[in-house]
Amino acid sequence: MGGSAIDDDWEFESPVRTVVLVGRTGNGKSATGNSILRRKAFKSMSSSAGVTSTCELQRTVLEDGMILNVIDTPGLFDFSAEPEIIGREIVKCINMAKDGIHAVLVVLSVRSRFSREEEAAVESLWKFFGSEISDYMIVVFTGGDDLEENDETLDDYLGRDCPEPLKEILKMCGNRYVLFDNKTKDEFKKAEQLEELLSFVNAAIDKNGGKPYTDELFFKLKEGALKLQDQTAEVNSSERYSKQEISELTEQFNKSYDEHLKRITEMVESKLRETTHRLEQQLAEEQAARLKAEAMAQAAQMKSDDEMRQLRERLERAQRETEELRKQAASGGCVIL
Repeated sequence: MGGSAIDDDWEFESPVRTVVLVGRTGNGKSATGNSILRRKAFKSMSSSAGVTSTCELQRTVLEDGMILNVIDTPGLFDFSAEPEIIGREIVKCINMAKDGIHAVLVVLSVRSRFSREEEAAVESLWKFFGSEISDYMIVVFTGGDDLEENDETLDDYLGRDCPEPLKEILKMCGNRYVLFDNKTKDEFKKAEQLEELLSFVNAAIDKNGGKPYTDELFFKLKEGALKLQDQTAEVNSSERYSKQEISELTEQFNKSYDEHLKRITEMVESKLRETTHRLEQQLAEEQAARLKAEAMAQAAQMKSDDEMRQLRERLERAQRETEELRKQAASGGCVIL
């Protein structure tokens, strides 16, 4: 499944739901994917550097017979990665999603504070795919075992330590959020958290009228893939071509599709650079404003400190003068007040 240009799944006729895991490296996307699939399908381990290096799709069949595609991604919209790498992975992810995405699972961790970089990554997701992508978003918090050890619920955590930008994100995605404990061995808990997540997936599907998220990129990729499939099928079914001619034509069709993919990837990379540049400018402006505010606060503090120092000096001088007057009075000197 690892990103071939086309495969037989383009004609998969059974009901399918596709969810995509996105989020910062180290937040537990792969472990969450394994919890959803109820098996160790994605490589996952504790690592700050990240384990997933490319988009990967795994599939499971739910109890109601629905087929669920789960796509794990290598930190899409992570500012530490090059646009060329992210661009290729976005195209690969969309190519795997084929007919659209039914839910985008934004994976955050309760073990680390929600950062401005994570906020910017979600913003870039909106700017790249459009604000309507928020209708498909579900926030998955990992690290449920940490909260359980402290006898806390997710609502306790959010009430105690939820920055305003995260509150806005939760609000924009309709407060669809769930806590996952990816380390638990409790089968009941595994089933319960998966059921809650799937209820949010169904809620997102209902909200969007049963239609998955698609845009121009999806149509372009599918159009090219179906054209390649039709051309290949036509040649293979025809009796007027020799084996050598079929091989040459197939190679020609594949080359044409590769060029098609290259053009789309270049378009994605260009759009991604533009999006990243705008956000980097925004971050730089925010940092400059923050530094200016800090400098003003520091200057005000210094002024306040200086005024306090002068006040203390006047008070000490007054105290010394008063003490001197008392000494003079005690020694019998004449003091005029």
